[in-house]
Amino acid sequence: MKKLFATLMLLGSLGFTGAALSEEAPPAAPAATTEAVAAPVVDAAAPVAEAAAPVAAEAAPAPAEAAPAPVPDKGDTAWMLVSTLLVILMTIPGLALFYGGLVRAKNMLSVLTQVFAIFCLISVLWVVYGYSLAFTGGGDLNSYIGGLSKMFLAGVDPSVNVETFSKGVVIPEMVFMVFQLTFAAITVALIVGAFAERIKFSALLVFSVLWFTFSYLPMAHMVWFWGGPSAYGDPAGFLFAKGALDFAGGTVVHINAGIAALMGAIVIGKRVGYGRDSMAPHNLTATMIGASLLWVGWFGFNAGSNLEATGTAVLAMVNTVVATAAAAMAWMFTEWMIKGKPSMLGIASGAVAGLVAVTPAAGFVGPMGAILLGAIAGVVCLWGVSGLKKALGYDDSLDVFGIHGIGGIIGAIGTGILVNPALGGTGVFDYSTMAVAEYSSAQITSQLWGVGTAVVWSGVVSFVLFKLIDMTMGLRVPEEQEREGLDTATHGERAYNY
Repeated sequence: MKKLFATLMLLGSLGFTGAALSEEAPPAAPAATTEAVAAPVVDAAAPVAEAAAPVAAEAAPAPAEAAPAPVPDKGDTAWMLVSTLLVILMTIPGLALFYGGLVRAKNMLSVLTQVFAIFCLISVLWVVYGYSLAFTGGGDLNSYIGGLSKMFLAGVDPSVNVETFSKGVVIPEMVFMVFQLTFAAITVALIVGAFAERIKFSALLVFSVLWFTFSYLPMAHMVWFWGGPSAYGDPAGFLFAKGALDFAGGTVVHINAGIAALMGAIVIGKRVGYGRDSMAPHNLTATMIGASLLWVGWFGFNAGSNLEATGTAVLAMVNTVVATAAAAMAWMFTEWMIKGKPSMLGIASGAVAGLVAVTPAAGFVGPMGAILLGAIAGVVCLWGVSGLKKALGYDDSLDVFGIHGIGGIIGAIGTGILVNPALGGTGVFDYSTMAVAEYSSAQITSQLWGVGTAVVWSGVVSFVLFKLIDMTMGLRVPEEQEREGLDTATHGERAYNY
């Protein structure tokens, strides 16, 4: 009787506890009890089981949902927008005023126009095909150039995000695209300083289109293209795969432009009266203002290259202050000792040399390393625009190679040394282990790969382009126009009306 009573009680309880049993797994029962109860329950309580089945089905747990896609942080997005504006500021009017003040008064407007026009030209080309060739996969040629899948910004809209250097952290792809646009524009504009006061405006525009396509875009792809932290190990650009570090453009921007400038100065030749007539800067006030705007804009250039508003961006900003200050002081004091007087042009030129040198290192070295890097660049670049330039005999009008080419080489190699944590650097982050790797002197070899590739690639491309343009449409204005000045001869305007 006791067994029968217990069985009846169990059958009655099933109608009230079915829902609860369906929500969580019941505790495991001893095997003897299961066998004793199972047969009669299944047979006698069929109606109850059928009634409980829909309830159990409805209460079954839903399949696990996929993790939500990461959402851009508003702070990161805002910082990238500000950084983009800062880089535009360092080009127009920063670079334009810096260069404009260094030429003679009769060529002031020509330099301003060249920088302004190049910025506009490259901005359009970047969204048409430049971004796609620099930052998409290129199939069999992926090591050296991208593809055309994002030509005309196909698929790039405000809803699409791209990963930063932190796994799972994203920013809008459109803000990354326009930030990189400003890098491309200023790189091409830097070159004009080498042959200022004597180049045809039409030839300059043709050269800018071709050099942007065949030198800048491949270098940007080789150094900066990769799949991001979540796709680390996928095919990447040639120099990225080599492990070359370039935080904000030492190879892509400065060595690339500096070597092109040297080739241009050699192919175009010296200005009429060079070494005989006075070619002193006509407005050092404008040059000082331009240098100051360059320094301010460079915070977007360097700190913005972190792609996030984090501590690394702060480190890049600090390094951009102290390296620049150290280079300016080093140039000024060295010049003071040599010439007996410290010049404003010297301290401004030294500041630019420091900005150039710290660019590839900004997020990788400590502040003390940045100071050392800046001080070395200040002294060596002073030699580059004086001793080296005189020894080789070329006329680089505004010392683009002496400051950007040499300063970029110093910075790129110095990054490979000063990234060492033992010297205050951050170390090299290994995305395969998601940790900082042990430092190795092989990093210097990787940096030399970057320097050598930039020198050879830009040198060959630039020389060939200058020669082709010179043979077809001519690079240089007629001598009478050069003597008159490009402001009136080319643009029909004057910077100053007395």
